Order: sequence, then structure tokens, then C-alpha cells
Amino acid sequence: MLTVGANAAKVESQLSSGELACPDCGDALGPWGWARVRVLRGGSVPVVVRPRRARCVGCGVSHVLLPVFALVRRADLAEVIGAALAAKAAGAGARAIAVGLGRPVETVRGWLRRFAGRAEDVRVAFTVLLVDTGVDPVPPAPAATPFADAVAAVVGAAVAAASRWPDVGEVSPWRLACAVSRGRLLAPSWP
Repeated sequence: MLTVGANAAKVESQLSSGELACPDCGDALGPWGWARVRVLRGGSVPVVVRPRRARCVGCGVSHVLLPVFALVRRADLAEVIGAALAAKAAGAGARAIAVGLGRPVETVRGWLRRFAGRAEDVRVAFTVLLVDTGVDPVPPAPAATPFADAVAAVVGAAVAAASRWPDVGEVSPWRLACAVSRGRLLAPSWP
């Protein structure tokens, strides 16, 4: 699995010209078919994606090129899940969040439980990113809960990245979180 940009034409161009590197060995990736079609729930209109597959010319391993707005094994856009995480950090409960987002309560509870189970690891990873990338980094002040600390670290890392690279400021903190975690923010295998 490799997280790539949201512009499919640009990703295709990068793939054809050998600009994308294998996350395992660093060799160039080449086109190798398509993954199954996925429908991601977003705001008012579902987003249909068919992720590209690529194969490494060096080690021969294939990878799905997941757009930066999608998380592995999740049917909702990163911004939707991020909104739920931010609402929880602000003190909202799973039922209220689910109603506000129009999602099943069990789905929202699953997101919140998975994130809560790794909140300290997420906080550490994104605080390190914040300090390493920020022009004049200011780590977030301690929040009321470890969950809120982790959400603050994600948002703080996005602000720090935008201070160094202005184009990153056009990307939501949750897309940045997808890119940093390689789409695995809520997957069992990260961090």
C-alpha cells in the first residue's frame, strides 16, 4: 500500500515516468492494473475511486496506490473520520457524533476505539513530525485526555508543515495524517 496524491492523472504520469518509488526497496514502480472499485462516503456526494496498482521493477512486489483522502479498510473519506476524531477530542460522545455525520453509531465507535487505543503512539509520531518540520515549532499544550492530545498533535503537525511548505496548507490535517501514516491511521499495523 502506498499513499499517493488525489489527482489520478498526475499519479498516472508519475507512475509511467518512474517517479514513484517502492516503499520496500526504493526502486521504481511501474503500472500493473487496478484494484477494485471503492465507494467512499463523503459530504453529500459519494466518491468513487478505483485505485491504481503498481509493481516494483526491482523486488517485484505489487502495491495499491491509495489516494491521500482514503484510509485503508475504511468506507469514509479522511475528512469525515477526522471530523469525528476532532469532535470526540472536544468532548462529544459517539452517538452525537454519529448523528452529526450521518453514520452508524457502531462505525463511529469503531473509529474512536481504534484511535483511542493508539492515541499515545499517534501523539508521539505527530509531535515529532511537528518539531522536525516546523519553522519555529510550538508543541501543543497538554489537553484534557490522551485522545485530545493525539488530535492536537495531528493538527499541530499540519500547521507546522504548512509553515514550511505553503502548498501543504491547502491540505486538511486529516489528509496529511493519511499521507504520514500511509493510509493506516486506523489500521492495526500502524504505527
